[in-house]
Amino acid sequence: MSARLGYYPGCSQSGTAAEYDISSRACMAALGIESIDVPDWTCCGSTPAHTVDHHLAGALAARNLLQAEAAGCDRVATPCPSCLAALKTAEQHLADPDYKANVERLLGRAAPGPMDCQSVLQLLFEQVGPQGVRQRVARPLTGLRVACYYGCIMNRPPGLMNFDDPENPVAMDQLLEACGATVVDYPFKTECCGAAFAMPRLDIMQRLSARLLDMAAKAGADCIAVACPLCQMNLDLRRGQANKAASAPHAMPVPYFTQLLGLALGLPEQALRMDKLVLPLAPALEAATKREAGREAAQAARQNAKAKEDAPCV
Repeated sequence: MSARLGYYPGCSQSGTAAEYDISSRACMAALGIESIDVPDWTCCGSTPAHTVDHHLAGALAARNLLQAEAAGCDRVATPCPSCLAALKTAEQHLADPDYKANVERLLGRAAPGPMDCQSVLQLLFEQVGPQGVRQRVARPLTGLRVACYYGCIMNRPPGLMNFDDPENPVAMDQLLEACGATVVDYPFKTECCGAAFAMPRLDIMQRLSARLLDMAAKAGADCIAVACPLCQMNLDLRRGQANKAASAPHAMPVPYFTQLLGLALGLPEQALRMDKLVLPLAPALEAATKREAGREAAQAARQNAKAKEDAPCV
């Protein structure tokens, strides 16, 4: 069986973040990346499992790696950074004989061999790249000012995730710039949004998410592009709670980077489930188009004025 790319959607992408899964698949297909779903995949344990039992967390993730291995996959891609961290952590810890033995006891079978696990962001950046995206853009995101927000675990810890710069990642920036968007300087691109603390400590999520929204507004962004379902939920669905804590009126849309990429590739909005965003992106796109038209008109007026000044007297 020839080696294949396994796609692991993860639990959030099958429910609250379905638009991330749908848009990821759509972009991969449009860019010629073939994959198969990891057969009979199950929850990877995400962030809660390791707080209860490290060996159980490893077994949950390892089972999915075994399923990918049995399907003839030599690598696995997932949209979710929490899923990616769980898969990569299990693979790393399985190098320890004692840990491996405990995981195999829970699995009831041998642990999987080495598996290359990547985020969809890394897959698109390394397999297609900005230049490959630029060549396929059908509807440039001209004038749209985007703050690229990676979240706190997409690139960290660096020894585990091993992709991009852990403090100043640029992969999403470069892909969206290739789509024609204007990527603003966003210094909080790897700061935490509060993640799952929205449940036990809402105040923490409110404070951290409010900082992110404030900084994006100060940077002049029209929207915040994200690559994590928890980040998207806190900044979009829970935006009102963050605004309340900060006494702020932020109303900035928070699409997944794959939704923006898909729009630039000319994919229809329904194929990217743009309708699932709490705050729609359409007003920001319309404002960007009008702003760009105004900029072009002003530039043309300046050029005409200069041409008249430079014209010889008769």
